[in-house]
Amino acid sequence: MSFQFALRDNLPPPATMTETSAHFLLAAAGLSAAAALLHIACIAGGPDWYRALGAGEPMARMAASGSWYPAIVTAAISAVLLVWAAYALAGAGVLPRLPWMRVILCAITTVYVVRGLAFVPMLILMPGRSLVFWGWSSAICLGIGIVHVLGLRQAWASL
Repeated sequence: MSFQFALRDNLPPPATMTETSAHFLLAAAGLSAAAALLHIACIAGGPDWYRALGAGEPMARMAASGSWYPAIVTAAISAVLLVWAAYALAGAGVLPRLPWMRVILCAITTVYVVRGLAFVPMLILMPGRSLVFWGWSSAICLGIGIVHVLGLRQAWASL
């Protein structure tokens, strides 16, 4: 009998509502962070990585010539993605509450979903990248957007 009480007393406290309902926002944070790391790897990998990840031949050529432009643009994208990951973590209750939480998480979600759905307009507006790149990147963005939508739905009351 005393073993049961000792075991019960050593258990962690029950999870809060935010911890149990935030797994989609945690996944969203992980996906944004992974995208940021992939962009950082592109900077480190150089022209071949820019080509392989679909940044376009002009960006690859600029990186090959030693231009700082591709690295600055890619680092800025990484920084934005890391901020988005931080907002998702804050929404999940892992980080402290950030300013304008609902509004910014809704905006992030909208950007991902719209980018995911903008497959054809992106082909027209930004020629020079492959159909495969636009297809995969659109599908990935739409997937991350859907994870955000589900996360917002789960955690809305606590945001």
